[in-house]
Amino acid sequence: MTPENLALLLAERDADRYSLHARYLNEQMVRVLQTIGFDREYRRGQGQYLYDRADDRYLDLLSGFGVFALGRNHPTVRDTLKAVLDSDLPNLVQLDVSTLAGILAERLLKYTPYLDKVFFANSGAESVEAALKFARGATGRDGLVYCGHAFHGLSYGALSVNGDGIFRNGFGSLLPGCTEVPFNDLAALEQALASRTQAAFIVEPIQGKGVVVPDDNYLRDALALCRKYGTIFIADEIQTGLGRTGRFLACEHWGVEPDMVLLSKSLSGGHVPVGAVLTRKAIFDKVFDRMDRAVVHGSTFSKNDLAMAAGLATLNVIENEKLVENAARMGTRLIKAFEGMAERYELVKEVRGKGLMIGLEFGAPRSLKLKASWNLLETANSGLFCQLIVIPLLKEHHILTQVAGHASHTIKLLPPLIINDEDCAWIERSFDAVIADAHRVPGAVWSLGKTLVENAMRARAARA
Repeated sequence: MTPENLALLLAERDADRYSLHARYLNEQMVRVLQTIGFDREYRRGQGQYLYDRADDRYLDLLSGFGVFALGRNHPTVRDTLKAVLDSDLPNLVQLDVSTLAGILAERLLKYTPYLDKVFFANSGAESVEAALKFARGATGRDGLVYCGHAFHGLSYGALSVNGDGIFRNGFGSLLPGCTEVPFNDLAALEQALASRTQAAFIVEPIQGKGVVVPDDNYLRDALALCRKYGTIFIADEIQTGLGRTGRFLACEHWGVEPDMVLLSKSLSGGHVPVGAVLTRKAIFDKVFDRMDRAVVHGSTFSKNDLAMAAGLATLNVIENEKLVENAARMGTRLIKAFEGMAERYELVKEVRGKGLMIGLEFGAPRSLKLKASWNLLETANSGLFCQLIVIPLLKEHHILTQVAGHASHTIKLLPPLIINDEDCAWIERSFDAVIADAHRVPGAVWSLGKTLVENAMRARAARA
């Protein structure tokens, strides 16, 4: 297929995107998008912005669940990938080693001088799978400890340490030996580790589902407990890493040096999937301990030249454009603005986050009129209120955002790290306007709520 034919094909079939997905892919996802009015038919993306069929501009605070930290179609990444394609490199020889993979590993380890080795994978979930496997191989133990409400991926090993039943239920037996403990609960963690049968404790430094920030001593003391009981400490920085929280790694906020660090999402540059497990040499050498075990774990496409080049280009952009510093600066501004809203609006319960990973949690109001409407929504479907915020944000203010998890009362902001003061002003006035509308009963927001309740009740009746 030529570039011209591809452009023609896209032009001819773009109007069929939802019917194609409904017939051949995930029909339920199409129904969700159409029900909440998110079927916008975006035509192009540039930086932090999306553009629809009418060329209207939207500010993307979802960034592909964190993939587009550099924004969409960053010219440095795009030009680097074109250069790789034009170079006719001997890609994936397999019985050879990749120069680009070696360089990317070297670059990543400069950010974590306490770690020594890198294993590359194709995704975040695959990185989790490798880390769990390495931990068991290195310790000779089977046990794995994870936190409630955690999210580490949806493949079977990752699913076994996933703290949300909505993803786990209905898929049969998962990995044996997995123990859930509450996030931020050191006593529960020590109780789980005390048997000295646990290979690893895997934790998100800031939990993505709900943007839950740990107590100041939690990660540091958790690491000390892992050291005490011989358990490997795995930091899942797949969403929090690469500058998202205003530090290169979120663990840096608390001075923690994990035994393994997992990266993915942003490392792709938004183009080529890639994941990485950064680990200590002692762990790596116990897995790859003899020449006949040199291929005891691997992944066919993991060190492909396009992925490695995308990772290198991403690191260059992060450094050259000072995106870690920008995330810290823009995040401080937005969090302060949201904290002001929490003081003015009774529906805003709490603001959490670091850098450009921000959670805005809503809670039951005090006033009687609002409380009655809130309770109606909660009875129909827990967490439904947040849709009264995200839907008008998109429809009226052209801001794309998301609820932070199933049945959650938290809206999560995960914008590209390139956003500027103008974008922050757009975010602040839009959220302020929508939240203010939500405090007017009756009003347009609560009329929308009535419609959502009716839809939820019809869906519940259909399932019954």
